[in-house]
Amino acid sequence: MKARLSSLILATLATCMASAWAANTPQEEANKATVLAFYEKGLNQKDGEAAARYFGPYYKQHNPHAADGAEGFKQFIQYLKKEMPESHSTIKRAFADGDYVILHIEAVRKPGERGSAIVDIFRLEQGKIVEHWDVIQDIPAQAANPNTMF
Repeated sequence: MKARLSSLILATLATCMASAWAANTPQEEANKATVLAFYEKGLNQKDGEAAARYFGPYYKQHNPHAADGAEGFKQFIQYLKKEMPESHSTIKRAFADGDYVILHIEAVRKPGERGSAIVDIFRLEQGKIVEHWDVIQDIPAQAANPNTMF
């Protein structure tokens, strides 16, 4: 009986672990591709019009310094063009989980600066971006440990 219970527990754990490590679904891959294309058009190429095509019928912004909607995003891109024309973001990692896409990013305002580590979270509906959160942390000159932020 004990051996049977142990086998059942191991089989259940193996099934759970396999699904946890399963490849992304086609929709998750499409969502990730959408967010990556949006990010390149908007943040790196600073093309607010092209980036806005990736938005759904609404765009809810959770960054307290940015306005909601496609127009709010376009205003942010205009600000970047004027104040940080050399800014560039390098996506280090991209994850998809259902309707959410998470990016781990190294962003610099101008070449040669340390920049920031950013985690952007996007929610999509029917393949379009409808919501955004971010967490931004400056990259320090010296870290308390030997690990990088990326």
